[in-house]
Amino acid sequence: MLHFVLRRLIGMVPILFIITIISFLFVHLTPGDPIRIMYGAEIDQETYQTLYEREGFNDPLPVQYGRYMVDMLVHGDFGQSYRTRADVSEEVVRRFGYTAILTVLSMFWAILIGVTVGIVSATKRNSIWDRIGMISTISALSIPEFWFGLMLMQIFAVQLGWFPTSGSGTWIHLLLPSITLGFGVAATIVRFTRSSVLEVMREDYVRTARAKGQKERVVIWSHVLRNALIPVVTMAGLQFGFLIGGAVVVEQVFAWPGLGSYLIDSILSRDYPVIQALILLFSLQFLIINLIVDISYGFLNPQIRYD
Repeated sequence: MLHFVLRRLIGMVPILFIITIISFLFVHLTPGDPIRIMYGAEIDQETYQTLYEREGFNDPLPVQYGRYMVDMLVHGDFGQSYRTRADVSEEVVRRFGYTAILTVLSMFWAILIGVTVGIVSATKRNSIWDRIGMISTISALSIPEFWFGLMLMQIFAVQLGWFPTSGSGTWIHLLLPSITLGFGVAATIVRFTRSSVLEVMREDYVRTARAKGQKERVVIWSHVLRNALIPVVTMAGLQFGFLIGGAVVVEQVFAWPGLGSYLIDSILSRDYPVIQALILLFSLQFLIINLIVDISYGFLNPQIRYD
């Protein structure tokens, strides 16, 4: 196990290196002038040229990239925001907690609802419960996140007044955005859980367990789920990584002060240091989540080896 984890961690290094190159080129080749954004479009040409040279934009891209990598690796510094002049690292750390809480709670709703409905649909195949579950799943996959979030806001916040419309501060502020973000993922988990459970239920060892007279509840929980959940865990891990990207839209809808809304604001203002830092962070999170998913296989099925 330890050697497997070390190999995966070492394998992340070149991937992250390539991501830094791509993100650096992406933000620097995108149309837009950060000097005009930082200091206003009304500055005179002489002042503009002075600031352009002071910020290092007149240097060749390889020189700028080298300076960026040295600051990041040696000093742990992602630079200052062009828009707010705040330290990027401090702002990312401050906002990371908001996004982490939102995505974890969203994944909790998605797994709780998705696995439960998927198991019920599989064990009661072709029943009314199965049809309700599948219709609900298709509907959930067809509804855009931003529209669903706006509808929840309109009904439960504006009309009923049960929840605040936006912002943060209490757990009540978290419920609507977390449900919105986990809604589509839950539907995907339902489909995977249902198909995986149905496939495992056709295996010989499941028929043998039933032939021995074991109760259906014991067969499902002791024999079916352990093997059926392996592909579900894989998919859930990937979806958890995608939740971070989905949080961009949801955070904008509910004015949630996380990394997603920070990224949108930074893209609109061509805030290069922030964009580069967030792209690298999101990529690192995705790689770590995949590693955790691979490690979890061994706990679900002890026969899996990592040699």
